[in-house]
Amino acid sequence: MNLEDSIGDVVRKARISTQTAAETAAVAAGVSMEVYQALESTGRAPTGFGWEALGRLLTLDGGRLQRQHDGWRPAPVDLGQWRELRVITTAGDDMTVNAYLVWDEVTREAALFDTGFDAAPIEAWIDSEKLTLRHIFITHSHGDHVAALGPIRERHPRARLHSGSKNAPVEHRIRANDFIMLGSLRITNRDTPGHAEDGITYVVGNWPEDAPHVAMVGDAVFAGSIGGARENLELARQKIREQIFSLPVETLICPGHGPLTTVEAEKAHNPWFH
Repeated sequence: MNLEDSIGDVVRKARISTQTAAETAAVAAGVSMEVYQALESTGRAPTGFGWEALGRLLTLDGGRLQRQHDGWRPAPVDLGQWRELRVITTAGDDMTVNAYLVWDEVTREAALFDTGFDAAPIEAWIDSEKLTLRHIFITHSHGDHVAALGPIRERHPRARLHSGSKNAPVEHRIRANDFIMLGSLRITNRDTPGHAEDGITYVVGNWPEDAPHVAMVGDAVFAGSIGGARENLELARQKIREQIFSLPVETLICPGHGPLTTVEAEKAHNPWFH
């Protein structure tokens, strides 16, 4: 799977968040405006491009930028460690979005993390595995992550909804010290605003055979990037460091878009951090 953000996307996001003019970025990179604009548009840069200087200007790690441009990708994840985890990717509005379904292998009780655009593949897994949907966790309330919430709640009216939104009814608002038991699985939450005011990361632990924790991060962090944060960039970085990168390094990161990754891979390679 391709990364959610090309290196051009990463640079453009950082330039906008730091309020840097494209002309200034081009000068730092040692290229013409035409070449710089091509980078943001296509994600490709010529040999000799000034990654280190551009990174310093945009508060990114220049070496990591170059390695990602040259082909770094997170290692493929073998989901065999987590037999009761499914990644459900749906498409709409020129993008794809990930939802995640987990369940307890004994009780068959399930939890859904975000909904994506289409309820049908989610319902297909629920039916094929003979699951009972007990909980719906929303990482943030942007439309692509909750588009199928209506039909899912209609079919599963007893499923409890959890959200970090201040506009959600009180009974649906997540609290900092909440934990939910889903059979033997334990689900906790961590506050990760920046991309979205109501951003929440959910951590699923107590997997069979001591499989690593799984962090449902929404758009807080992607493989090799972060969700757009604009004026909240430093808040986003702070929360990712404190709430996601503090998890055990083997923790599986399940982002709202793009491929799966791990805490170890992102701490070592994500150009937004150094």
